[in-house]
Amino acid sequence: MRHAICNEIFQGWPFADAAKFARSIGYTGLEIAPFTLAENPADISAAQRQEYRDILKSEGLTFVGLHWLMVSPKGLHVTTPDAALRERSWLHIRNLIDLCADLGTHGVMVFGSPAQRSTTGGATVQEATARYQEGLKDVAAQAEHRGVTILIEALPVNQSNVVNSLAEAASMVRQIGSPAIQTMFDTHNAVDETEPHTALIEKYFDVIRHVHVNEMDGRHPGMGDYDFKPVLQTLERLDYQGWVSLEAFDFSFGAERIARESIHYLSGELTKQG
Repeated sequence: MRHAICNEIFQGWPFADAAKFARSIGYTGLEIAPFTLAENPADISAAQRQEYRDILKSEGLTFVGLHWLMVSPKGLHVTTPDAALRERSWLHIRNLIDLCADLGTHGVMVFGSPAQRSTTGGATVQEATARYQEGLKDVAAQAEHRGVTILIEALPVNQSNVVNSLAEAASMVRQIGSPAIQTMFDTHNAVDETEPHTALIEKYFDVIRHVHVNEMDGRHPGMGDYDFKPVLQTLERLDYQGWVSLEAFDFSFGAERIARESIHYLSGELTKQG
């Protein structure tokens, strides 16, 4: 199992120090939130992109991809009825495709962004969903050309009203029909799913390209009662080749503790029998 960690837990750390520490305790991949690099990721120079890439290489880490895509710049929205704002917002996604490709090969972009894709401006769920799908279809060729895979993340209803289940995400993937548009599985965001999580992974395994792990309350693995073992063992049995990436939302325990405890706990769960 390939373990990665999302870099925003290392808030305040120099990028190189975060990379060095993550690798020292067993992570082999780093997933990056673009807002941790710049307020507007499009402003990151070619030299800076190469520097980040070189740091990862020097520490023996693989660049996994990007997530938290639309935290900054502020005010963007990909399903708004406002055509000009929608165009600027999808331009941001295009810029992130280029950033993702510049930081490493075969990167993924986890497209959650609940506030920036939910209905707004009087739009219906159907209208917003259609705009979301249309936008993804429009950027698919660029993503494919640059070797980037955009992942539609299903979100629970308390976060968004656009794409709330893995079934909806998989359906959208298949309708778009591009290898550059796929989906992923997130333990925390699967709270509203009615089927067992292992059954979901089995059913949609052909379009799942990434996995996020966290407790249902957003803390890091081992702090709650989510049973990660069946999920990890199902992924192993199905010969999952992607990343299992730690995405914690509660940073109060400190980056070092979160990172250490999570990889130790998940590795232990995977070796349990039964």
